Amino acid sequence: MPTGRYSDQDVEHYERPRRRTRPRTKERPSYDDAAEGVVVTVDRGRYTLLVDGQVVTAMKARPLGRRGVVVGDRVRVEGDVSGAEGTLARIVEVTERLTTLRRTAEDDDPVERVIVANADQLVVVTAVADPEPQPRLIDRALVAAYDAGMAPLLCLTKADLASPEELLATYRSLGVPWVVTRRGGDLSELEERLSGRVSVLLGSSGVGKSTLVNALVPDAEREVGIVNAVTGRGRHTSTSAYLLPLPDDDGWIIDTPGIRSFGLAHVRPEDLIEAFPDLDELTEDCPRGCTHGDGEPECGLDEAVAAGQADPDRVASFRRLLAARSEPAY
Repeated sequence: MPTGRYSDQDVEHYERPRRRTRPRTKERPSYDDAAEGVVVTVDRGRYTLLVDGQVVTAMKARPLGRRGVVVGDRVRVEGDVSGAEGTLARIVEVTERLTTLRRTAEDDDPVERVIVANADQLVVVTAVADPEPQPRLIDRALVAAYDAGMAPLLCLTKADLASPEELLATYRSLGVPWVVTRRGGDLSELEERLSGRVSVLLGSSGVGKSTLVNALVPDAEREVGIVNAVTGRGRHTSTSAYLLPLPDDDGWIIDTPGIRSFGLAHVRPEDLIEAFPDLDELTEDCPRGCTHGDGEPECGLDEAVAAGQADPDRVASFRRLLAARSEPAY
């Protein structure tokens, strides 16, 4: 006699069909015939792409899971890539990234956030006045550039308001290239530095970044902000990163929202010094665990400076960048 809650006459007694009875396969679909595109901007789960010169709206395919797709990513796309109103394509694959510019929200935050992908130059935009420059924030941006394998470029704006010499003196020993601009001035030197490259423009709000973008790409129409006279800070005008082609197919720039902090929890000292081969060579005999910072016993950098084999200003500048990993960027 049947026992339990149900009898053999009850429907619930019979085994229900199991879900996912379809056998799994290790074979993965090939997307060799999918269209190729680049991510221009991201907005609430929708991705604007350029596919063969056509602006296409897309969503991320489910098999990509939680993998992030960011501005600058090279992707493969299926579906309707006509760009017609109301159409929606699918991003089915993200190709391998050449570079990733990353940051953390805070220095003790283990979660890394990729800002942009596949850029080869980081342009750190800072005003020499109005608002006052923030060297610690500049240092942190440079650290992120070196960590990502990107070439740094310091762009000083508003040089009509103050001399850039004091700020430039801080970075000369590091060999960081720079350009100086002024309101309504000639941008040919900056354009030459951007030519043929994918460059990320990064800086605090109010430093003139959007003004530069509008001058470099006249039809960009990026909103220009102002600096608060009380706080000395600018208001955020760009709300998301945006990839823009330079005129005459001569390169790309990525405009990013204004930043006020740049966490570097993901950067290790041994990775940073690799960006300075001449200094890295001097640390080969450092004790295990040496961070190459100030106060490290028997550090090869100190020995090289004492022996006249290293420029003390360059070593001091490197150590300032190293210290920037743990100092607040405000």
